[in-house]
Amino acid sequence: MTMRRIAAVLGAAWLTAAGPASAQMQTQPPGWVLDWSDEFDGPVLDRTKWVPETGGNGWGNDELEFYTARPENVRVDGGNLVIEARRDDYGGRHYTSARIKTAGKVERTYGHYEARISIPRGQGIWPAFWLLGADVDKVGWPRCGEIDVMENIGREPAIVHGTLHGPGYSGEHGIGEPSVLDRGTYADDFHVYAVEWEPREIRWYRDGVLYHTARADTVKGDWVFEHPFFVILNLAVGGGWPGNPDATTVFPQQMLVDYVRVYRRAQ
Repeated sequence: MTMRRIAAVLGAAWLTAAGPASAQMQTQPPGWVLDWSDEFDGPVLDRTKWVPETGGNGWGNDELEFYTARPENVRVDGGNLVIEARRDDYGGRHYTSARIKTAGKVERTYGHYEARISIPRGQGIWPAFWLLGADVDKVGWPRCGEIDVMENIGREPAIVHGTLHGPGYSGEHGIGEPSVLDRGTYADDFHVYAVEWEPREIRWYRDGVLYHTARADTVKGDWVFEHPFFVILNLAVGGGWPGNPDATTVFPQQMLVDYVRVYRRAQ
């Protein structure tokens, strides 16, 4: 059954031509023009757009995986980016996965960022679509700022989180809200996750519906979101927040990304 939905909140509106599972293209959000995108239609990951990050150091979250650039863990297939978490002994770790970023290639200040994603499922599985301040190597985290467009932890199959991290509101004290499905789980289908980031305000959407807003005058700490950020897509295994996989967790698990699009305000 097709569905049409219009979201018009705080001046931001866009139309989903069909439900989140549909392969139909979304129309351009009114007031925005496409600035950059990856539709993942090629035969391989476009290295002019993405940089794989590799390693098994826990990434500050006590994660269990070793991130690799192997096709077993990150590839383009059937019009989707595939990030696959596997139970592998590799690099001294017992799981592998992938994490890719646009750092040094695509860095922007402000914009409408969206991705159409089918997330995996299972205890200890942690997919994410997020933005990180491009000055992270100079000022560190959380001074660089972090905008989590979408995170899910496997023990909460019907919940995704949109969260802001900065000085004075990072980690478990991040400023965020959940978006809860009325029925089913997020892993059952594709959904469109987005933020609209403008001066002194950031808004979060799921399938075109606003569910969270953060503003410079309401955060309890420094607002550090007026400079360039880059995009990250990753699929973690384990960590302090999701907990570790258990006997119920099935591997491999895949995070499928149909597209990532970045829009800028129309002149």
